[in-house]
Amino acid sequence: MSVFPATAAAKSAGRRAPTSAARPPARGQRAAYWFIAPLGLGFAVFYFWPMLQTFYFSFTEFGPFGGHTWTGTDNYARVLRDVTVWQALGNTLIYCGIGLLALPVAIAVAALLNRRGLRGVAVYRALYFVPFVTLPVAVGLVWNWLYNGDFGLLNEVLGWFGVDRRYWVSDPSTAVLAIGAVMVWSTTGYYLVIFMAGIKSIPQDYYEAAELDGAGPLRRFFTITLPLLSPTLFFASVICMIQSLQTFDLIYIMMGEKNPAVGDTQSVVGLFYKWAFIENAQGAAAALAFLLMLLIAGLTYLQFRLQRKWVHYG
Repeated sequence: MSVFPATAAAKSAGRRAPTSAARPPARGQRAAYWFIAPLGLGFAVFYFWPMLQTFYFSFTEFGPFGGHTWTGTDNYARVLRDVTVWQALGNTLIYCGIGLLALPVAIAVAALLNRRGLRGVAVYRALYFVPFVTLPVAVGLVWNWLYNGDFGLLNEVLGWFGVDRRYWVSDPSTAVLAIGAVMVWSTTGYYLVIFMAGIKSIPQDYYEAAELDGAGPLRRFFTITLPLLSPTLFFASVICMIQSLQTFDLIYIMMGEKNPAVGDTQSVVGLFYKWAFIENAQGAAAALAFLLMLLIAGLTYLQFRLQRKWVHYG
């Protein structure tokens, strides 16, 4: 007599027993779909549908009194031929490269704050995090005062060491670097919190074993902390790259509209704003936005491909 009579009967009748994949979802699984339904609906309404609209409008041009006409690929041809687009793309990639510098700074500070016996860690963490939660408008206004060429605090401090005054955000040779420095300053606290959580998840047994073997702090950092922190570093690098490629508000506040270096510091999103809301070229702006989305998707995909060679999940 078979231990599984239902299965034996099914075989004797020439039929296969139903597998688990063919069974209807359990009640708990159906409930899970209901829980994620609001998020899925919000994503479809506020993200997916606007993305489809942007793609459609990139093939059209809006008239001065409303309405739009189909223009085919003319907007994409304009975007690819415009010199200002390539300049803005170069500036955006520079901002992205500078913004990624916040990651090693945050890792170093997180490792220092995770030392045993250090007091006031919560206070330091809060102080580093304050710039990130501060409004970009306030950050831009404060740093405009610090960078001011006539009475800025930065020039005053550098003057003590004999350095000549400079107009940091008005000089094209220093404006991009000045804005990039503010980006690093304002985002380091965010990644600091992420890396501190990642370091705390590393078992202390590894550090104790390495310390017994005579490994110093630097040795433990490069052989234990960094390899086991690589998944967190990968996540932070993806987020940092996407945020840097979409930067706009800080640049707009710090540069304004009459600054002589506006064109030399303009990002892709800043150029999109100019075309869409100032020059009334919504079709070309939609094409630019869609190409920026493809660039972000491509770089993100490249990061996911490369992470297989350096991210350690052990």
